[in-house]
Formats: sequence, C-alpha cells, structure tokens
Amino acid sequence: MDADLAPNPMLLSDFDFDLPDDRIALRPANPRDAARMLVVRPDEPLSDRIVADLPSLLRAGDVLVVNDTRVIPARLFGTRTRDERVVAVEATLHRRLSPSSWTAFMRPGKRLHVGDRVQFGERDDRACLLGALDATITAKGEGGELTLAFDYSGPDLDAAIAERGLMPLPPYIAAKRGEDERDRADYQTVYAREDGSVAAPTAGLHFTPDLLARLKAMGVGFQSVTLHVGAGTFLPVKTDVVADHHMHAEYGEVTAATAEALNAARAAGGRIVCVGTTSLRLLESAAGEDDVIRPFAAETSIFITPGYRFRAADVLMTNFHLPKSTLFMLVCAFAGERAMKAAYVHAIETGYRFYSYGDSSLLFRAA
Repeated sequence: MDADLAPNPMLLSDFDFDLPDDRIALRPANPRDAARMLVVRPDEPLSDRIVADLPSLLRAGDVLVVNDTRVIPARLFGTRTRDERVVAVEATLHRRLSPSSWTAFMRPGKRLHVGDRVQFGERDDRACLLGALDATITAKGEGGELTLAFDYSGPDLDAAIAERGLMPLPPYIAAKRGEDERDRADYQTVYAREDGSVAAPTAGLHFTPDLLARLKAMGVGFQSVTLHVGAGTFLPVKTDVVADHHMHAEYGEVTAATAEALNAARAAGGRIVCVGTTSLRLLESAAGEDDVIRPFAAETSIFITPGYRFRAADVLMTNFHLPKSTLFMLVCAFAGERAMKAAYVHAIETGYRFYSYGDSSLLFRAA
C-alpha cells in the first residue's frame, strides 16, 4: 500500500474520556446483584437495568463462561537490609514462575538490586508458625519486574503469603482507602476456585448463588475457564500509538470438556456469554480462524482493539473501564467504538459507578 494511502494509526488519545473522580466505586453494591447494568445492543437504544435482571436478557441454550481464578493476598510489605541500611519495601506479586518464585512489581524499585534479601511482614514478628517470609531478589527485568526466590515453596509459601499478604486492591481504590477484612470477601467471586490471581475478574463480583441458580433453572449453561490475572492489568498504556503497546502475558486454561461444550452450544444456536474481559480474551486465544474453540493451556498476551474479528464471544458482561485503557479498547472493538463512547457518556451522566467495585454492562457483539 502506498504510504500516502495508509490508514492513520489508532492513537491512545482516541480512547480518552473525562471521568469525574466521584464515579469511582470504593465499595461494591449490596447485595451484589443490585448493581446497575447498562445494556448495549447494536442499533438499539441503551437500556438501564440491574444485574438481577440478567435472566430476562438471556435465553435457554446460552452459556455463561466465568473465570474461576481466585485472588490471593498478593500485596506484601517488608524491609530490605543491606550493609545495615534498612529500606521499607512494598511488593505486588505478578506471576508465579515456580513453586518458590514469583515476579513482582516492587517499590522503591530503583533501590533494589539482584542479591538483596527481603523480609516481608513485621520485623522481629515470629507469631506466625511459619516464621518470617524471606526472599532473595534474583533478577530484574526491563519492564521493572523483579524476580523473588522465596525460602518457602509450594503450599508452605502459599500459607505464608496468605498469612502476611493483603488483598491487592486496584491503585485507584487503594489510593483512597486501605484494604480491610471486608475486601477479603468482596474482592472474590462466589465461584472462585483456582488460586493464582493478583487482581479479581471483576465482572464476576456481581453474581450471587441465587442469581446463578435462577440462570441455570431457565436453561442457561455454565462453564468455567481459568485465567490468572497479573498485576500488569493495572499498568497504564505508555505508547501514543496503540499498536506499539505490548500486553503482559497471563496464564490461562480451557479444558477439552469446556471447549467441546461451548462448540456444541453454539452449533445448537446458543450464545457464548463471557463474564468479564479475562474470559473473553482467553476464549479468543483458544479459538482458531475457523471459529472452533480448542483446549488451551498456555500464556496469552492477546491485545484486542477495534478491527479485531471475534471468533468465540457473542455477549460480554463487563464493568466500566479506565480512560485510555486496553480494556476500553476491547469493549470498543466488541460493541462498536461509537456505541461504546456513547454508552460511557450516558453512564457518566446518569451516575453509573466505575471500575472494580462499580456497576456492570451487558454488551451484545456489533458484528
């Protein structure tokens, strides 16, 4: 193609919008399914509903696909001692590399070096039966991630992290209030099963056992996939040209039984309803050019922007996302850029609550 005729690249500024600070939710709705839900259908007016209305918006034969990952208390505080100089440190675990090692985003990153020893928890606190949670920094990545090799391994390490860690609330919540005991339950889906995430798949936070039972009773199917959400989900896009952004990789699994069930449901006329962008990104990673979903057990760094052809997802339930974020780009790709920008204007003007503890939207694929 002639350079003069090449389309203009998508810019980060194309996905910006003004969000009043008071739209950021600091606590979830109670009960969970009382949250508001904005329904976006192609070429139809926007519809203001609540999550409890979901059964009336789906039909028998549809299949909900949820991410059953479980959030671990991955935010750790401690100290680094070097040459008798003590520095307070904070770590957010990002991705597990082995039974005893994790990558992590740490502060103050520039003052930490390979070989440093870090002790997490209160200094000289031996009340925990497992003792201190100590680690050695063994690598420092170009993206600012450090690798921590812990003295514990496997279940012992998991127990020590659970004892000393805090729930890793998103920065836009943590900046306004501290984590507390309520978050241990609030920041976890009712169907969470597989430990490994350091951020919740927040679309699923709206479900209650009663809502799930009502959906199943009307003939809506239910399938689980697992994608462990890393701390990279909170990192801002730093490139002006969208195509220059590189996504962090996250590990996900779609079993053979789940892939078979989803393919069969679509063949029978059912729709795949992804609960959250994590479920959607994983299914799109598992689907081939022939639109067939296959078993998947690998890392994915799929980056979905307007122009992407969806192969698996028909409907997406998701919260409201940050300006200039990869997730806002994803919903624009799914439901149409013009439709989603109009939906977000409506949501802001009518008081919808944004981000992890905020309200929901139900998006029907544009094409």
